[in-house]
Amino acid sequence: MTVVLVPGDSAARSVGADDVAALIVASAATRGDEVDLVRNGSRGLLWLEPMVEVVTAEGRIAYGPVTASDVDSLLDAGLLLGGDHPLCLGRTDDIPWLARQERVTFARVGVVDPLDPVDYERHGGLVGLRRALTLTRDEVVSEVFASGLRGRGGAGFPAGIKWRTVLEADGDLKYVCCNADEGDSGTFADRMLIEGDPFTLIEGMTIAGIAVGAEVGFVYLRSEYPDAIATLDAALMRAREAGWLGADVLGSGQAFDITVRVGAGSYVCGEETAMLESLEGKRGMVRPKPPVPALSGLFGRPTVINNVLTLATVPMVLADGAAAYQQLGVGRSRGTQVFQLAGNVARGGIVETAFGITLDTLVNDFGGGTRSGRPVRAVQVGGPLGAYLPPDALDIGMDYEELAAAGGMLGHGGVVVFDDRVDMAQQARFAMEFCAVESCGKCTPCRVGAVRGVEVIDRVIAGVEREANLVLLGDLCDLMTDGSLCAMGGLTPLPVRSALAHWPQDFGGTT
Repeated sequence: MTVVLVPGDSAARSVGADDVAALIVASAATRGDEVDLVRNGSRGLLWLEPMVEVVTAEGRIAYGPVTASDVDSLLDAGLLLGGDHPLCLGRTDDIPWLARQERVTFARVGVVDPLDPVDYERHGGLVGLRRALTLTRDEVVSEVFASGLRGRGGAGFPAGIKWRTVLEADGDLKYVCCNADEGDSGTFADRMLIEGDPFTLIEGMTIAGIAVGAEVGFVYLRSEYPDAIATLDAALMRAREAGWLGADVLGSGQAFDITVRVGAGSYVCGEETAMLESLEGKRGMVRPKPPVPALSGLFGRPTVINNVLTLATVPMVLADGAAAYQQLGVGRSRGTQVFQLAGNVARGGIVETAFGITLDTLVNDFGGGTRSGRPVRAVQVGGPLGAYLPPDALDIGMDYEELAAAGGMLGHGGVVVFDDRVDMAQQARFAMEFCAVESCGKCTPCRVGAVRGVEVIDRVIAGVEREANLVLLGDLCDLMTDGSLCAMGGLTPLPVRSALAHWPQDFGGTT
């Protein structure tokens, strides 16, 4: 029986993967061939989805993008034997776009059956958790700290420091919370990992629980991800059945279990304290800090809060050791980052590589430039509140420190490309409008400032007392940056100021 893999990832399904999968099985059966169909995660080459893989003696052979109308010709060409066809991409691992990456967090995504515990272990799963169970809590936390792993949700705070704070905090009840409220435009890595390798996230959260003495974990997952919710729920059930979760994790005598909580669509609940409020059944509004959640988090208890990618990297850190992870990256940005290429880009998808790769390499080499074929005019890094960078700044290294020094931020690793038709004044206006719509309303600089920001930008664009309104806009940006309670209002000026600095002509100024 031939193993055929067709992604069950929601991006692949949106372009017909379900029809392709069903037709391959049905058409093969009419020819007398048996197919073992696996709905794997996407490999991240989204412009080639649905990408079908066939397991052969030479390895996996990939074909894509495959439509339902291609299935018969593929079978005629010997698809089940890895036969040649115009859609054949060769051995999957040899595709240059994949071969040049350094996949750590995404090492199993697209490789394993997302809901098969046996397949997960066959590909190195549980090695990190089993090792963690042989160490003391302090030793596990020290390993994470020594690796240099930092929060991949955007803040870049060292995970080991956060874990140690929770470990040393007083309290007979502690929590681990995974922030899966992935709301930034152009980001999709959390969703892809949950849909393609949910056991890695479960293992990472369990290691965190064992390390800090927490027995309860929550995944706060956005309602806009129904496939991820279903996949994670199914994976949790199978993990419990296998003894990976519950009162006796892997026979260790230690308890840990995970529950999924679905958000209601609030962007600001991606901020950790607003997420905690929502988890507690309250309106999602930002809490003032201190106290920090590591000391007083969920229900006032010490709480580890990490992003999906942070927690999903922990199993590899424990399995391979801190030193192996430290060997990747540059400066204080250690390990790998999962970059997400989106927008007007020829080849969108997931690129995981060590920190330090240039933005130009991501956009023009991996991404292939714009999908429209027109020149790149702007690239936004770090989500809707990230800075816009012009073409002459694309040689910047993609790490926390270099981007910060250039007035930008890495954020969740989203990279959105715009061609030369983009109106940067409208992009600046969008940032203020986005903040006005998504603000939780807790603080005045964000709640009122964003509304006033839209009005001021409109006056600048209309040429109404332009110079005076530009000064007013600058003052407003200062106020929002310095006075907002959280990053929602504090970072909104970043795209506005970068647009003004690099494209003044779009605001009626001179080049």
